[in-house]
Amino acid sequence: MLNFEITSVAGKRKARKRIGRGVGSGHGKTSGRGHKGSGSRAGAFSVSLFEGGQMPLFRRLPKRGFSNFKFETRYKIVNVSQLERFDEGTTVGVEQLSSAGLIDSLRNKVKILGDGELTKKLLVTAHKFSKAAEQKIVASGGTAKIIE
Repeated sequence: MLNFEITSVAGKRKARKRIGRGVGSGHGKTSGRGHKGSGSRAGAFSVSLFEGGQMPLFRRLPKRGFSNFKFETRYKIVNVSQLERFDEGTTVGVEQLSSAGLIDSLRNKVKILGDGELTKKLLVTAHKFSKAAEQKIVASGGTAKIIE
């Protein structure tokens, strides 16, 4: 029995298109760019919303409504179970959460949610608490203080 490996299979890789290599190649002269116009020039690109000079759809439609996106307050979420990593009796604030890697910046507002269990007595300070989180922190003997 013959023991050999086939290293390349015919037609496995498609040869790249060699542009501008004479008329005989099929991609000579204009190199597949057609004649004249911006598409034939270097650096040409088309904007996906461009409609050939016609007024684009997004400009033909009226503006409506109001978006609260710019004004909403966004909170970084920390669950009660994640507070378990801190030592008994410590004060857990934004600085401690940031140094522990639970939030990425000191400028973030923090909300503590009640997912998981807490067995240690901690003094937790945050911008907001869910009812469940506050109950679990108080039940374990700690206190939940809101930052103004």
